[in-house]
Amino acid sequence: MVATIGVYLICKNSAEARRISTALLKHHLVACTNQWPIMSQYRWAGKLVRGREVLLIAKTQAKHYEKIARLVTKLHSYDVPCIGKFSISYNKPYTRWLIRETH
Repeated sequence: MVATIGVYLICKNSAEARRISTALLKHHLVACTNQWPIMSQYRWAGKLVRGREVLLIAKTQAKHYEKIARLVTKLHSYDVPCIGKFSISYNKPYTRWLIRETH
């Protein structure tokens, strides 16, 4: 059975999320992405920061995670981008499609 994951990415804005999503899709590293506007709060450089960001979830095979992380790091505007992964199981027809799309 193929190990499938969701990749959790936080982007500065919708334009950055679209740019990263398009690159991941063009490189066949992901089958699909979803974006949501979010409010974030965090400490950066000793200050409390609160602002709008975009959550990008990318659906893919686990074997692509390191390549995805490298590409996102190269394209991302943040010095320390948030790039995470979580295990997820999809229904069989979706998994077959995902595998075809992420060759």
